[in-house]
Amino acid sequence: MLPALLLTLVVEVPLYTTALVALRLAGIRRAALLGVLVNLVTHPALWLFLAPHPGAARLWSAEALATAVEALILIKAINRDKALLAVTAVGANASSLLIGLLALQ
Repeated sequence: MLPALLLTLVVEVPLYTTALVALRLAGIRRAALLGVLVNLVTHPALWLFLAPHPGAARLWSAEALATAVEALILIKAINRDKALLAVTAVGANASSLLIGLLALQ
C-alpha cells in the first residue's frame, strides 16, 4: 500500500498543484496541501475496499468513488468553479491510475 500511495502522491500532487494554481483557484502552497490531503483521505479507503477482492470491476468503482470524494473535498475547500474542480480531480486520478497500471506491467 505504501509504494502505491507514494506513486499516487508523486503523480497527483504536482498535477493538482499545477492545475489549481494555473486556474487561479488556489495558491501554490494551498494547492499542494490539498493534493496531499485528498489522497490521504481517499487512498487508504480505496485499498481497504480492494484488498479483500481485487479485480477490475472493483478497481473501476473504487477509482470512480475516490475521484468523486476528491472532487467534493476540493469543492468544499475552494468553493469556486465546481466543474473545473471536478475535471481536475478526474484528470489527476486518471493519470495516477494509468501510471499505476503501467507500473504493474
